[in-house]
Amino acid sequence: MKASKRRRRGPLAREAQRTGWLFVSPMVLGFTLLLLFPMGRALYMSLMDWPLLGEHAFIGLDNYRTIATDDVFWKVFGNTLYFTAGLVPFNIVLALLLALLLAKSMKGIGLFRTAIFVPVMTSLIVWSIVWKYMFATDSGLINQMLLMMNIEGPAWLYDEKLAMPAVIVTSVLKNVGLNMVLFIAALQQVPRSLYEAAMLDGAGKTRSFFHVTLPMITPTVFLTVVMTVIGSLKVFGQIYVMTQGGPSNSTKVLVYYIWEKAFKLFQMGYASALAFVLFFVVLVLTLLQWQLRKRWVFNESDT
Repeated sequence: MKASKRRRRGPLAREAQRTGWLFVSPMVLGFTLLLLFPMGRALYMSLMDWPLLGEHAFIGLDNYRTIATDDVFWKVFGNTLYFTAGLVPFNIVLALLLALLLAKSMKGIGLFRTAIFVPVMTSLIVWSIVWKYMFATDSGLINQMLLMMNIEGPAWLYDEKLAMPAVIVTSVLKNVGLNMVLFIAALQQVPRSLYEAAMLDGAGKTRSFFHVTLPMITPTVFLTVVMTVIGSLKVFGQIYVMTQGGPSNSTKVLVYYIWEKAFKLFQMGYASALAFVLFFVVLVLTLLQWQLRKRWVFNESDT
């Protein structure tokens, strides 16, 4: 009886399996052609001396050994970490403050939310061009406003100490609206009963924030931190438009260095090796954050 049931179910099971594969085949095909194959190709190129024109030669791990002794790479790597360390806390704190101000249901509050979110939808290149002119030394809006207060503004994008902070500020203002929206959604999900219980225990607004609000939204904080860190490590457009890595390589970051090696110097093999270094940096930092989440993300200690 059981054997006959298995035989009767066999064609239906095979048909269901074929249907399942048919539905997932576009995703599997796209994942293979657009991600796995390019990554495999890039890994192969990273083991080669691969000029754009000329003969290709297998050199094994020589590209990676060259990276380890490349002074420019370590300068660029430090700049990338500097950008990340400056952007991530600034972005997260500002987004949370804005969310706390705009999470309430008030007349006209949607207008303020929209105004802060609009830069997220604005073209990165256009945004960077506008800010490049705003930071201009002589005719820039920022220095003109400082001049009205009898303050001589600096050469923002031509000063090794000020160029990177200027790019960080530009990047924060561009993307803070996305994290703000995520925080607003998280704040609106915090049960009101928790605030009422905190009030009965004599907690004020500050204690309620640190002991009720912040713990309850830590999953969203974790999500925004991970996304912001990954995005900051891949920064390129702002650097390309505003500083092109200058002055004196003070704003040259890893993705810009990869682009420079690949499409200006045509060292495709070396650029591919740099790309895999970036991949492993992002992977390690993401895994590290994933492990650390157990210590501070609410309800994650046992997972």
